Amino acid sequence: MNQPYRTIIIDDEPLARERLIELLKGFPESVQVIGSAKNGTEAKEKINELKPDLIFLDVEMPGLTGFELLEQLHTIPFVVFCTAYDHYSLKAFETNSIDYLVKPVRPERIERTVEKLNLFKGSYNSNEIIETIKEMARVKDAKKMTSLTIKKGERIIFVKLEDVIFLEANEKYVSVFANTEHYLTGQSLSQLELKLPDEFLRVHRAVIINTKYVDEVQKYFNSRYVITLKNRQKTRITSGRTYMSQIKTWMDFN
Repeated sequence: MNQPYRTIIIDDEPLARERLIELLKGFPESVQVIGSAKNGTEAKEKINELKPDLIFLDVEMPGLTGFELLEQLHTIPFVVFCTAYDHYSLKAFETNSIDYLVKPVRPERIERTVEKLNLFKGSYNSNEIIETIKEMARVKDAKKMTSLTIKKGERIIFVKLEDVIFLEANEKYVSVFANTEHYLTGQSLSQLELKLPDEFLRVHRAVIINTKYVDEVQKYFNSRYVITLKNRQKTRITSGRTYMSQIKTWMDFN
């Protein structure tokens, strides 16, 4: 790339933004900072307006997170994630499309990032970024999340994930089907997908199943499957065509 990457810094911490801007001043031939944003909502506006080549993106921010921001963009620039994840969790970042910086950012690490960016030419796979984000979230949250928090009237109910058989989205809510109960949550299926541990598998744009409750999988026409669950109703779910590869991967490893 002959021209420097036109770059936006996105981080809710003012000191972190200032530190990155200061460090990047050492690489004027490679990076030109054209703006900064303190949250995902502001960042979305600036990205749509300024159309940067590159963003340095904090993963966890209040309001619109880094994950949610990228999912809402029509065109995703090159992304350098800025995270507090440890190196074990960062296996998901080791691709030839993105890079990451662990806070606090060190000058020598920025230099390696710039060297990597200078090698990038050609196509850039936005879907790969989204899948990497989801993998990050699964690695981070799998150890933590053991239950769903459900508001029922004035009460807060904690539904153990081990009891959840499947989740199904409708127009306004997501239905959570547990062993003997049915609950509603205001969280979207996409938000839940980012948080749920690995045994939960999205098989349709409106359905996530707990694979521990799968009784039988049958091939169906048009690259789909019929999945029978081990609940009292023996619920049968027909998968979406675009989820064929995820289901096959799960079956190959089970």
